[in-house]
Amino acid sequence: MNPEFILGLILLLIGSAVSAFPRPKNYLIQLINLEIPGWGLLLVMLSYNEALALFTFGGVSALSTFILVRVIEKRRPI
Repeated sequence: MNPEFILGLILLLIGSAVSAFPRPKNYLIQLINLEIPGWGLLLVMLSYNEALALFTFGGVSALSTFILVRVIEKRRPI
């Protein structure tokens, strides 16, 4: 097993738990915490193929940011 694969799995697990149960219930904190599992996924895919890692990281980052920004916009008082 590659070291980046193991580190990526650890970051995925820790980042998912931190993102699911954030300490301050703030949307900005959740948005920042979504980057941790994204980097973990990047490291896991990097152990397989560099192009796959790049495309996966770009897609996950764009989708997670888009979804969370939409949630923030709907929750903001008018």
